Amino acid sequence: MTGALKTKIWREVRDYAMITIAMLSYCIGWSAFLLPNTLASGGVAGISSILEWSPLAIPAQVSYFVINAILLIFALVTLGWRFCVKTIYAVAVLTVALALIRDKVASLHLLADQPFMAAIIGSVFCGSGVGIGLAFRGSTGGTDIVAAIINKYRDISLGRIIMILDVVIISSSYFVLRDWERVIYGYVVLYVTAFCIDQVVNNMRRSVQFFIISEHYKEIGDRINKEPRRGVTTIDAHGFYSGKEMKMLFVLAKRRESGRIFQVINDIDPTAFVSQSAVIGVYGEGFDRFKVKHRSPKPIK
Repeated sequence: MTGALKTKIWREVRDYAMITIAMLSYCIGWSAFLLPNTLASGGVAGISSILEWSPLAIPAQVSYFVINAILLIFALVTLGWRFCVKTIYAVAVLTVALALIRDKVASLHLLADQPFMAAIIGSVFCGSGVGIGLAFRGSTGGTDIVAAIINKYRDISLGRIIMILDVVIISSSYFVLRDWERVIYGYVVLYVTAFCIDQVVNNMRRSVQFFIISEHYKEIGDRINKEPRRGVTTIDAHGFYSGKEMKMLFVLAKRRESGRIFQVINDIDPTAFVSQSAVIGVYGEGFDRFKVKHRSPKPIK
């Protein structure tokens, strides 16, 4: 088995493991804090909650699974099988987890007399779950699918897209609950969830850049190429004070890889001069893709 194949398998296993954790987090927030306290949320989860509270009394996990199954059929063409397979897995995990966990927490009714705290805590769990799922190429389905489609072509915040799409769903919960206070708590859930999504996704996608000056630049560059598997650019530099010609390495990497890069530098040349800084965005192979609007050429009159 080649090293590239091992890396690919490891990434897939990691993605599914993190999606599982993400769905469990979402399940805890929804089933333990939001549903028992009749607090509306956005997306398909919000629709499913409303259907359960309505005279129809359809279990949330049932309507959630059916609606997402319909949406996923339409998502296959736009997002591709890879995204949809992981989303199908996420929806299945969340559906099963809901069926199992709801029976366990039904008798607890946490924060029954503190709906505001229930809204905050529940939305933190839900938003963190959605953010982790999206960061590892999965989703809870529903409006997340719509947001992922828009984000694929436009550089728009995922949390903002979901917030816009979900306002109508939360507002419509009034027709079932007949309580504007619960609707306002639903808006709190929406805002905190969107904030947590952005924080989680942005932190996981954040990149850093390194400038490294060392006499052992060849060894350092070779190790960085092989271990974190990041590209290295050699820049000709000139020391103003010393007057010496030298080589400087330029490296772009994910923030989580910073520790490994520092370890490589320390192993080879502890006296190296290193500058590290955060960057707003990195686009290209190994990082994010360009998100630009493709305009049709204007006809010549």
